[in-house]
Parts: sequence; C-alpha cells; structure tokens
Amino acid sequence: MDITTIVGLVLGLGGVLAGYLEEGGQLGALFKVAPFLIVFIGGFGATLVAFPLSEVKKMLSTLSMLFIQKKYNEIDIINELADLSEKARKDGLLSLEQDAQTNKNDLIRKGLALVVDGIETEVIKDILARETELQEEIYESGAKMFEAMGGTWPAMGVCGTVMGMISILKDLSDSNALGPKISSAFIATMYGVAFANLVWLPFGTKIKAKAARETMINEIIIEGLLSIQAGENPRIIKEKLNLNLMEKLNGAKNKSVATAEEGAEA
Repeated sequence: MDITTIVGLVLGLGGVLAGYLEEGGQLGALFKVAPFLIVFIGGFGATLVAFPLSEVKKMLSTLSMLFIQKKYNEIDIINELADLSEKARKDGLLSLEQDAQTNKNDLIRKGLALVVDGIETEVIKDILARETELQEEIYESGAKMFEAMGGTWPAMGVCGTVMGMISILKDLSDSNALGPKISSAFIATMYGVAFANLVWLPFGTKIKAKAARETMINEIIIEGLLSIQAGENPRIIKEKLNLNLMEKLNGAKNKSVATAEEGAEA
C-alpha cells in the first residue's frame, strides 16, 4: 500500500477541518445536502459530459496506482537482467524459457518469451515499446480526468454559492438570518476548492509521477532484453543500464528544476 496517499489525505483534509474548528466553526454546519448535490453530483456530471465512457474506464483503472505501491527497484531489475544475461550466455537463450513463464515482472516475462521464440530484434522492440506506450496512455487519460475535475469542481462550488446568494437576496427581511444563510451558501465553494486542491489535482499529479517512473523502468527493461538477445557481456549490460538509469534520473531532475524556474519567472 502507498501510505503517502493515505497520510496525505488525512493530513490535508484533517488540517483544513482542524483549522476550521479552531476558528470556532461547527463540524455539523459543513454537511449540507444542497452544496453536496451541486458540487459532487454536478461535478461528476460535468466530467461525464467532457469524457467518453472509455476514458472514464481508464481513469477508474488508474485508481489502484494511488493506493498500491508497486514493489520494484531499478537497481534490482538491472541486476536481475544481468543475471539473466549470464544464464543465457552460459546455457543459451532457451535456458530462459522457465524465466519467461515465472518472472514476476509482466514486461520481462513477455520480452523473455519473445527472445526465447527467436523473434527478430526490431519486432521485439516494437512490441514491447507499444505495450509501454499503451499503458502510458491509460495513465495519462486517468491523470487528465482528475485534473479536469480539479478545474471543474471549484467552478461548481462558485455556482452553488451564487445560487445560494440568489435565494438569500430574494428575502432580506430577516436581518438576523442573513449571516447563517450567507455562511451556508459559501459551503459549496469550500467543497469545490477543497476537493479540487486536496484530492483531485494531487491524484492527477501522483499518477503522472508514478507513470513516469514505470515508463523509465520499462525502457531500461526493453534495452536489457535486447542486449540479452544480442548476447552482450553481462558486465557490460549492467554498466550500460546503470549509466542509462543515472542519465534518466538526472534528466528528470533537470526537467523539474527547469519547470520550477519557468514557474518562478512567470
């Protein structure tokens, strides 16, 4: 389980509620049916209008990424590929047939099966690359939907507040009731802003981050499998993949720094 998602949700939502109570607010006052219907039901409705059912299914399939931490390590995978290369050089590619059936990593298992079957290098590369791209597209679709919800929900919250204010302005005769009514009208805005910035937008960001790491690992796996098929020296394979890993990690860091600098300049 990815504990950071759970802890983040608890800290984020808990911090907002704790701050509200510290200011003298009452927890029961936050739970209103009308704001809930406008923001939650209306927000999900707007999302369904914006995206086809196929994209919604992709988004639902990415939910597990938020709460499940895949147990893979780049260095362990590189060492595993080097060991497979050693085995192939010693006993031949056919000796990897058992590994092609039992390996825990789906891409390694599929790639080894293609290598053992003697499929051409370019065909293997194309198949595995397309497999990676397809998975990346699913992740991207899920992230886009969460980001869209992060943009729609605050607007739905403002819509709910405006609707509440319209109702209030129809009757200003009871001045004592204006305060509570106005306060209640702004609950919709709070729902929209809070869930957009504490749930939906972070969900989209986390999916992108995990997808980027998985894509990086898959690219290393593909290169390692092609090197195994080519019969390269296991030590050279290990060194090459480690260098590629370092280049990819440094490239990701440099990209993050550049993005932060561009944001600061803007």
